[in-house]
Amino acid sequence: MVEHQDTQGGPVPADELARAWDEVVATARRTVAEGLVVGTSGNVSARVGDTVLVTPTGVPYDRLTPDDAVGVDLDGGQVLGSLRPTSELPMHLAVYRTTGARAVVHTHAVHATAVSTLVRELPLIHYMAAALGGAVRVAPYATYGTAELAEHMLDALTDRTACLLQNHGTMAHGTSLAQAYDRTAQLEWMCRVWLTAASVPGLSPTLLTPEQLAEAGERLRGYGQR
Repeated sequence: MVEHQDTQGGPVPADELARAWDEVVATARRTVAEGLVVGTSGNVSARVGDTVLVTPTGVPYDRLTPDDAVGVDLDGGQVLGSLRPTSELPMHLAVYRTTGARAVVHTHAVHATAVSTLVRELPLIHYMAAALGGAVRVAPYATYGTAELAEHMLDALTDRTACLLQNHGTMAHGTSLAQAYDRTAQLEWMCRVWLTAASVPGLSPTLLTPEQLAEAGERLRGYGQR
């Protein structure tokens, strides 16, 4: 992989691009292995300087090699590789242009996609919603790969790090691919919990109040090792 010129801070070292591409491919394969994606239905990207490394359209992830790296600039112009980037590139670029995200994961996870067809916002079934910024919104449906879908997604992501896409799937971003993937998995898990609880005949799941979610959010800020 060759060195690539970055408009902000000079050239991006080839080894840095290579490591990031390896992580993009590994994350994409993980989405399939852990059941969040079937075939090539999702996509993954990472930002290195002003270059966005992104999975190509229609290529099974287990076939991708270091020589298959695909990179675009923030305007969508291809600067690396010969394979065409994912058809969902407008959503990825919209996230990078408007947030400090360094990674994006998009899936068609089963439970999350099912929830996206039922409600306009995932009910507050669990306090981990606070880790995503609050109640997870559902972006209204638009045809995949369009600027309209990217606009709907950005609205749903306001003050959030993840959202659902109506009749489509999930979108999550983070400061790393590990974080973006974890947020995706947490969202799918919460959707599964809500669907499971809501399916019990004659009973309705208890939900958290906004105040309870806010309190959990405060505690989560201090969670983990320092």
